[in-house]
Amino acid sequence: MTNQIHLGGRFTFPGTSLSVNRMGYGAMQLAGPHVFGPPRDYDGAVAVLEEARAAGVDHIDTSDFYGPHVTNQIIKRALHPYPKNLVIVTKVGARRGDDASWLPAQSPDELRSAVRDNLRNLGVEALDIVNLRPFVDNSIKERVLALIDLKKQGLIKHIGLSNVTPKQFAEARALTDIVCVQNEYNLAHRGDDAFIDQLAKEGVAYVPFFPLGGFTPLQSSTLSEVATSLEATPMQVALAWLFQRAPNILLIPGTSSVAHLRENLKAAELKLPLAAVEKLNTIAASAPSRH
Repeated sequence: MTNQIHLGGRFTFPGTSLSVNRMGYGAMQLAGPHVFGPPRDYDGAVAVLEEARAAGVDHIDTSDFYGPHVTNQIIKRALHPYPKNLVIVTKVGARRGDDASWLPAQSPDELRSAVRDNLRNLGVEALDIVNLRPFVDNSIKERVLALIDLKKQGLIKHIGLSNVTPKQFAEARALTDIVCVQNEYNLAHRGDDAFIDQLAKEGVAYVPFFPLGGFTPLQSSTLSEVATSLEATPMQVALAWLFQRAPNILLIPGTSSVAHLRENLKAAELKLPLAAVEKLNTIAASAPSRH
């Protein structure tokens, strides 16, 4: 069994008894190519989850539209019955077309169906945290109310949001407690800087997706130079920068490789000196505009 390592300290979701290591794991890449269909190596996918558990990972991010159904079924196969301290966070609001397309599934009926799918494929009676993933910047009141009803039924314990604006967060927060926000944020894409600071003051978790990139500037010479100087990989440095950015940031880097998983987890032990942070902060200035 892998020796457990320091995984970035603990974070407790606001208003809950759920406490996790700040370094978690995102299961998206356990599905097949383009997050569709079964993985090329099913046993290898199971091994990644077993390795994560052995290392002390107690926060797994998933969704039943990954595959669809695939990642949740692999999680169940690898980890069920689940350790008492394991927090599984899932999301609803989308479905997959037969051509692997990503389609909105936003009606109350679709959200209820998605929750039932997650419950069945994960093999649980209630979901720890369900993130609502809107597709456009509009009112999310009706969708949040649908999740609140499911919470009252005992099918979900806590509600979060994914890919939302501060305005949508405020709208949802007026209706119910919101324990986490999951948005795109990284060294190059820093549009949520003020939002992160606001959530940190309120004790709400911020979970960046694409923390390792999905963009060209992350592979910049600046990042490579800092990584070389610290005898670390660029990916480890990018993750370590996020850890030091704010205390409410939780990381869920995904991989289908045990070797890459181990590399990612070690980033939680990497401390960036101030000079390195200042150098990394220049990367965002060279990133292309998103508009």
